[in-house]
Amino acid sequence: MRLPRQILTMHAVRRASSVPAGMVSFVPACSTADAHSLELLQDFVSRARRLFVITGAGLSTESGIPDYRSEGVGLYARTDRRPMQYSEFVRSAKARQRYWARNFVGWPQFSSHLPNSAHRALQRWEERGKLHWLVTQNVDSLHSKAGQKRLTELHGCAHRVMCLGCGAVSEREELQARFIALNPEWRAQTSGVAPDGDVFIEDEQVLHFRVPSCEACGGILKPEVTFFGDNVNKATVQFVRDRLAESDAVLVAGSSLQVYSGYRFLLAAGDRKMSVAILNIGPTRADHLAELKVSGRCGEVLSAIHSV
Repeated sequence: MRLPRQILTMHAVRRASSVPAGMVSFVPACSTADAHSLELLQDFVSRARRLFVITGAGLSTESGIPDYRSEGVGLYARTDRRPMQYSEFVRSAKARQRYWARNFVGWPQFSSHLPNSAHRALQRWEERGKLHWLVTQNVDSLHSKAGQKRLTELHGCAHRVMCLGCGAVSEREELQARFIALNPEWRAQTSGVAPDGDVFIEDEQVLHFRVPSCEACGGILKPEVTFFGDNVNKATVQFVRDRLAESDAVLVAGSSLQVYSGYRFLLAAGDRKMSVAILNIGPTRADHLAELKVSGRCGEVLSAIHSV
């Protein structure tokens, strides 16, 4: 299934946005879909028999979760703050204290986010046998909340916590209760929301925040996510490669693919001469590999596509 390569920009039509009120600030400006664009993407999806889907932060911005790279509204555009590096987290107790304090404050809001129309559309595609496998770079658990089963969370999930000592895995919600017990009087003023479940807090406010250790071995606790500077588990990468090999087409939704961990699968798809379509607001690292590139909001577009 190979299509002539086409780059399409959604032209504005009079139609309500799928983005919930109050959450638009994290979604880059983009016009809504025109009928011709939807028709071409519909044709791509209809031709696929075993569709492999890669999703990124652009899918979750419509649920109110900010991303890193979106023009004008991403973390990098709004602030000079940068995400925690794996090496810093491991070597520095102060870095871990700062990270967990911010995460503790942000967790109630982050954990309450719900799937949007894009998540629900992809789950329906799975139910109907169209979607063979979905790989997400997101750590927000929204695909799981939507009921997705044929799913790999490439970078892990912020709803789980692991011990770097013994490897024990626990629920993030359980850790929240331990934070509260250790810090009953601790309060902090925040100045903004960041991706992946944390908020902005000035360093001096976290000096007295207490961080628990692993209950089993006393080791360091870390979200079960791949931090910047760390590598995705090799077994996970191979598992995803195997699912890609079973598929006949690739759809990228809501990712610029700037991180190699996801981009590598587009390179593999190119080697296999697989058809690739990309749905994203703005350019991606893999645009040159796509037969079809559509710029638009994921929820608005995917909910209009039928999995036939």
